[in-house]
Amino acid sequence: MKKYTFKVYPAGHGREVYRVIEMTGENTLDDLCEFILESFDFIHEHLYEFCMDNKMYSEYSYEYEPEDDGPSTDIKIDKIGLVKGQNFSLHYDYGDDWMFTIHVQKIEEGETTGANRLLKSKGTVEQYSSWDEWEEYDEDDEN
Repeated sequence: MKKYTFKVYPAGHGREVYRVIEMTGENTLDDLCEFILESFDFIHEHLYEFCMDNKMYSEYSYEYEPEDDGPSTDIKIDKIGLVKGQNFSLHYDYGDDWMFTIHVQKIEEGETTGANRLLKSKGTVEQYSSWDEWEEYDEDDEN
């Protein structure tokens, strides 16, 4: 079984915000999405896709709910042919268009514990930073 180490950067935040995570190849892209969102304290309630060429709305992507027979995110990480040094993206929430660049830092063969791990965390981002503004706006409307 393979073990993957990914460094994940949310777009627009430079290199000051990232997570380094470790997962086995037995996990699916759905598991990877869930783990990334959890590591950034995001609420998981939107559609998403993995863009293998790092471009939003890519033709080369795995979608959460694909139309027709398109590639699905319900595929094991081992099955998608990742290589060390490769970058791909998680495009999450088609309204807010969150993009997370995922860099494949390491791929190791052999025994693994099977557990996903957060190895390093730097900085924070807010999923809904404008919610406070909306609450203030709503209160103003009521007066």
